[in-house]
Amino acid sequence: MSQNQLQTGSSGVPVNEVYWALVAKADKKFSKIRDLPYYQRTRYDTYFYKVFKVYTQLWKFQQENRQKLVEAGLKRWEIGEIASRIGQLYFGQYMRTSEASYLSESYIFYEAILTREYFKEGLHQDVNLASKQLRFLARFLTETDFKEWKLVIQEIVKFLKADTAFMNIRPLRYSVVLELHPDCLPHVMDAKRKLRLRDALLCSYHPNEIKFSELSLDNFRMLQSLEWEPSGSFYQASMASSSGTGSGASQNGASGPSRVNQDITDPTLPPNPRKAILFRPSVTHFMAVLGTVCEELPSDGILLLYLSASGNSSNPMSSPSRTGASIGYSENIIRGFQFPSINSDSSSTYPITTGYDSPEHSGCTADCLHIGPRGHGGMNCIYPSDLLPFTRRPLFVVIDSESSKAFKAMSGAEKGEPVALLLSPATSLPLPAVESSRLPSGSLFTSFLTAPLQSFILLLGFTGSDIEKDLYSKAENLLQFSLNKLGSSLAAADNLDPVWAQILPDPFLRRLLLRFIFCRAVLSLYSPSFNKVEFQPECMPCLPEVMSPMNSTCQTVVLQLANLFGATNKFLFSEGIVLLDD
Repeated sequence: MSQNQLQTGSSGVPVNEVYWALVAKADKKFSKIRDLPYYQRTRYDTYFYKVFKVYTQLWKFQQENRQKLVEAGLKRWEIGEIASRIGQLYFGQYMRTSEASYLSESYIFYEAILTREYFKEGLHQDVNLASKQLRFLARFLTETDFKEWKLVIQEIVKFLKADTAFMNIRPLRYSVVLELHPDCLPHVMDAKRKLRLRDALLCSYHPNEIKFSELSLDNFRMLQSLEWEPSGSFYQASMASSSGTGSGASQNGASGPSRVNQDITDPTLPPNPRKAILFRPSVTHFMAVLGTVCEELPSDGILLLYLSASGNSSNPMSSPSRTGASIGYSENIIRGFQFPSINSDSSSTYPITTGYDSPEHSGCTADCLHIGPRGHGGMNCIYPSDLLPFTRRPLFVVIDSESSKAFKAMSGAEKGEPVALLLSPATSLPLPAVESSRLPSGSLFTSFLTAPLQSFILLLGFTGSDIEKDLYSKAENLLQFSLNKLGSSLAAADNLDPVWAQILPDPFLRRLLLRFIFCRAVLSLYSPSFNKVEFQPECMPCLPEVMSPMNSTCQTVVLQLANLFGATNKFLFSEGIVLLDD
């Protein structure tokens, strides 16, 4: 075969010219999608499929013409660059949709880059190539300054250290192995319509809070709780023996073993809600994102808005800073970055609070949430009135702040759709003395909404290592049974407000509401917070009387669970509340 034949494609155009034309086209489209925000549904979808089509064509072309292109001067790092961008596209789509198949495909491309060492050649001679290798190794961590890298490592250490008390006990995601399948939820008699959680906007900011990059601990917990547990991963063995759920086929066509290349989707389950996560946004950016999400919300959809921020309240917080313990670490940079060792400071504390520390107020603003640093008047404040224009669409609002009760003003002032409100307590709750190095950080209210049993155990003064596995499993089954029973009672209640009736058919929102009811009952009956309204969460509109913390139904749930841990003396129950037979 002649050299000319090697270099010319079937169209007569040299292969390398076709290739570089495709590269230029792909680069141009990639630069457009890179600047698009994830929260724009239609526009992002359109660009994604266009740019993905070009990169698919480019990847296939270089595979079919690899030898010719190499002879024409193609470098291995250039192939790696294409693979890296395809990985970025998959990961970006995962961040927008929460579909695990996109995350799996992204991992496969990144794993291929690593194992095939696309960036190795010339790594020590070319600074730009070394930079590409570094960006690939930690795409979403990229910082060019070493001090910023060091800060990222510190954040990783604190983030992982802060939430290890119950690691690997059960997923925060919705698992159909452990909880009711969406097709098995109780029928709601008075539901005039059935809304589905289609979108969620999670916004958090507290000074010096535990976070990783721009993902705070509370946002992480809430994010996880709004996703389906992949059917082939955490509970794969249990899933195989369950007749109610099936495993989906692998979503990728790659060959060879991969630790994530397994059945991680379930075709019987709906897609995950779309999520937008904001950390310390400007108020204008927050409003723009909220407006865009509301505008694109499907007709049968409801938007979950989660706001976790410090506020201006007449109730000063008594708890220390929510940042947790100062964690020492040592770094060794030998043959690249190695994970730092972790040393816990025994004199430090990991406070759990139902609210947050309240620095001195600057300015005279009314009750609001500070989603940015103080000292700028109301420039970084979200007021209840700011959210009212968006109540033209269905909203499910969760406020975790000492100023949460200010948002009760929204109820009755909506512009079209009555809003559902879950509001945290206004004051932090003193916790029993527990070994401080084992106590995680973050909000107790958010923790109850995302991991109720873990929060209950921590309230009793225990951590995961104190509880035997069989006892924890028994408690988990009891709590799940009790919540399902509460859910059935709520669905059958005659005086259930339509706001709650329309969200009960959605598994995620139903679970949040039932966990709120449990949280409210626990904090209302807990001896240190008994009869003290500042320690109680609230919801608007009101729930039926059967869901009241003082009702025998809710008291019995708390009594049974407390009895299991031998801790009934930590609660104050009404006379006549007794344990039910098994």
